[in-house]
Amino acid sequence: MGVRFLFYLCCLGVILTTPAYAHHDDLHSILEDDFRSAEAKSRDRYRHPYETLTFFGLRPDMTVVELWPGGGWYSTIIAPYMDAENGGQLIAAHFNPDTEHEFADFFRNSLRAFELKVEADPDWFKHVQVKPFEPPATEPVAAAGSVDLVLSFRNIHNWMDDGSFNDVIRAVRRMLKPGGVFGVVEHRAKIDQEIDLTASNGYVNQQWLIRRVEAAGFQLVAESPINANLKDTGDYPNGVWTLPPNLRVPEGEDPQKYLDIGESDRFTLKFVKLGR
Repeated sequence: MGVRFLFYLCCLGVILTTPAYAHHDDLHSILEDDFRSAEAKSRDRYRHPYETLTFFGLRPDMTVVELWPGGGWYSTIIAPYMDAENGGQLIAAHFNPDTEHEFADFFRNSLRAFELKVEADPDWFKHVQVKPFEPPATEPVAAAGSVDLVLSFRNIHNWMDDGSFNDVIRAVRRMLKPGGVFGVVEHRAKIDQEIDLTASNGYVNQQWLIRRVEAAGFQLVAESPINANLKDTGDYPNGVWTLPPNLRVPEGEDPQKYLDIGESDRFTLKFVKLGR
């Protein structure tokens, strides 16, 4: 429901007691809703949002943290699913506007674009809190032991690259409740490739990540082939960003070759926090 229309109704003395998109009780209806753009929906076949979110155990009464949501592709799906009356909320742990990161300008622009997206549609994004996340520089995005589910979609390689991986995993463990879930989707490196601890091509060794996360106080309880793509060979000139949606295709090559491959091969892992 647009802002102008709300203003018009208020002028007529109409009292709106329930926002149009206060809460959807069905993920399928959110995925099919016209609020989502055709471009966003076109990526469902690669990202499998319904299967992925149900695999992680998403429920509308949860406190959910999405780490570095970028443009909000997943936030747009999760936000209207949150049921505030039963305690549901989404915390978008986004970029730190005061960062000194080498990509500071990009981070600030991305954060602002996300904030504008939320502000433009306050009904759809009603239950979203946007907070900066760059541990240990920023304050915790949630109280210790208060979060049911933390989600990371294709971000692990970024934290490996900038050296913040350990800080991020510690922050995730701190905010989760005992038995809380850490759900990870990441570009999968081929098993026979040498492990790159900086993930310079965007691909992460799955077994390396499992060992590191479990060593930090988690247990892997399930893995899924939901987001696998056997066409992805993982050996492109411009790394994973050669594939869509980035399509950084080498000069002289046909982009269709990479469009035919589709988005990257990804592992989908479900961890639970051990102990208190």
